[in-house]
Amino acid sequence: MLSLTDLRGRAADPRAVLPRAAQDVSATVEAVTPILQQVHRDGVGALMQLSQKFDGVQPPSLRVPEDVMARALEELDDAVRAALETLISRAREVHTAQLPAASKVSPGPQAQVSNRWVAVDRVGLYVPGGQAVYPSSVVMNVIPAQVAGVRSLAIASPPQKDFGGWPHPTILAAARLLGVDEVYAVGGAQAVGMFAYGAHDESGDVVVPAVSLITGPGNIFVATAKRQVQGTVGIDAEAGPTEIMVLADDTAQANLVAADLISQAEHDELAAAVLVTDSMDLAERVISEVSTQGSATHHVERVRNSLSGAQSTVLVVDTMEKALEIANAYGAEHLEIMTADDAVMAERITNAGAVFIGPYSPVSLGDYCAGSNHVLPTGGASAYSSGLNVTSFMRSQQVIRYSRAALGEVAGHVQALAAAEGLPAHGDAVSARFA
Repeated sequence: MLSLTDLRGRAADPRAVLPRAAQDVSATVEAVTPILQQVHRDGVGALMQLSQKFDGVQPPSLRVPEDVMARALEELDDAVRAALETLISRAREVHTAQLPAASKVSPGPQAQVSNRWVAVDRVGLYVPGGQAVYPSSVVMNVIPAQVAGVRSLAIASPPQKDFGGWPHPTILAAARLLGVDEVYAVGGAQAVGMFAYGAHDESGDVVVPAVSLITGPGNIFVATAKRQVQGTVGIDAEAGPTEIMVLADDTAQANLVAADLISQAEHDELAAAVLVTDSMDLAERVISEVSTQGSATHHVERVRNSLSGAQSTVLVVDTMEKALEIANAYGAEHLEIMTADDAVMAERITNAGAVFIGPYSPVSLGDYCAGSNHVLPTGGASAYSSGLNVTSFMRSQQVIRYSRAALGEVAGHVQALAAAEGLPAHGDAVSARFA
């Protein structure tokens, strides 16, 4: 299932040999644009029609009623509920620690500049419902928004034929556990359009208010829609296929490395699974383990397609120093480190969405119960962006208050800079206060 690329003795730029999934978001623009236009123009009517077209079912109503959500939680499997409650508790503790502190500075006498953080007013959270059910994504999106202080939260998730046109009941139960009661049975690009533009009924009354920020993962159509509405609203990121890189030396256990590569491959046929190591022996053992374990896994075809794709491989290099260079060039969404000196190696990682250290910190732990967030940058975006966190839902504001005396202390400097930039009215606005 998994190919081997021998880079030993080669001095090539690591970026030239990095495997990547081929996904061109621009290719779906022609399909997504009319969907967004239809939602913008026709509101609820368009959303219902598009649900029938793409999901094969129309929900009984756009918004999920309170009793449907209550029943979903009542009927939730006890073990799943306990797991979700653990995830919620740990995620809330970790994300609360991310809250940034306000500050107040006095650059001079009676001069004050305050730095404060303000939560976004309203957020739309998208939860996919395609090849799998993701109640964990509900938690990962809702918790940081709640901790940030967002006052208005709405969730959208596709209607399901098997559940009477409502989103999957596990999604509804997770929302209920988190205290979110505004949930819409809408999926795909049309859900992004609903959040960006709002939705009105036939009489023109607003049924779904527009949001300020859209977050949450989705397929290529959701990613394309988010790109197109960016500017009308904010977005968290354009999420691509999931990816894992394992950085390992000959001390790593091949069966664990293989299990972790397979765990990400079962997400999607475009999911990327990469091992980089300086040990040919480990590489060969991992490839063998992947073949054995992969043939016995539940989603065997999906895993096989993912691991045999151009985005997945085993890279064998001369030294772990070179392996580190490749890991930082790749900027994996998830980076696992299984080496003799895990902590030292982790300190040298600059580009990764999240770093998992040692044999007992698998990516699946981060997906569910570590307390960290699993909405992470993909496609190398970790080189310049972060995973979803509390500040994703906040804005930094500066508040300035100067007295007459404090302004007078720098008035000459303001006027000099205004004149140097050819903006004399800026200087006049200061001098007017001392006329």
